[in-house]
Amino acid sequence: MLLLVVASVSAAPQNQKPAAKPDTTVAEMVLIPAGQFVMGKSGEAEDSPAREVRIRAFYLDRHEVTNAQYAKFCEETRRPFPEFWGVTKYHSGPDFPDHPVVGISWDDAKAFAKWAGKRLPTEAEWEYAARGGLTAANYPGGDTIDPNQANINTPPPRKGTMPVGKYPANAYGLYDMAGNVCEWVEDFYDKEYYRQGPHEDPPGPGKGKFRVIRGGGWHSGGFCNRVYVRNALPQNWMDINVGFRCAKDN
Repeated sequence: MLLLVVASVSAAPQNQKPAAKPDTTVAEMVLIPAGQFVMGKSGEAEDSPAREVRIRAFYLDRHEVTNAQYAKFCEETRRPFPEFWGVTKYHSGPDFPDHPVVGISWDDAKAFAKWAGKRLPTEAEWEYAARGGLTAANYPGGDTIDPNQANINTPPPRKGTMPVGKYPANAYGLYDMAGNVCEWVEDFYDKEYYRQGPHEDPPGPGKGKFRVIRGGGWHSGGFCNRVYVRNALPQNWMDINVGFRCAKDN
């Protein structure tokens, strides 16, 4: 996935200042407008009670971080490659440049985001963006989902990740907010947080044993791909079904 660019350099006048390096950190991002939404689902599960949350505008990656993007990060920082790098059945490694990276921990995702001049989205930002402006819908595209809309584990069983951007985007222009891979977000996990967290840009609990993952994935069934469903893993966990995308302040 890495491109080797060979450029010729001509001599510049001595007094000429080099051109400023353009800011490309938002080139593949979508500006998510400020707004409010109902987060969660009424019931007895950890994604309840449903509550109104207000979110300020922010940028979010149009698609999940790919193998090619993560490989560049590893090469420039000398960070180890992902846990399953080079394993064909998990579509991990340089032979699958446009597939989402898997086999990375929360700490890895956090480090990549910092290197890229970005950050991880909060859990509230992630759900707000995934809904794409739809009210009370179960999925990014409405109340139902099928294998033509997302890479989810429905018959016949899926055999791994697919290239990012293969399935329809939601109304905000974001791809794979359901399916392909689950995604690390910034927050610690607390099953009671919805009952006590702030209603404006909730940052998540201050501490916890696990980190939240959102979005389901190719190895997850339809229910786990619902926009409000919460799951969590130890932050050093590396999984065949977990990747990430980055956010950036507006």
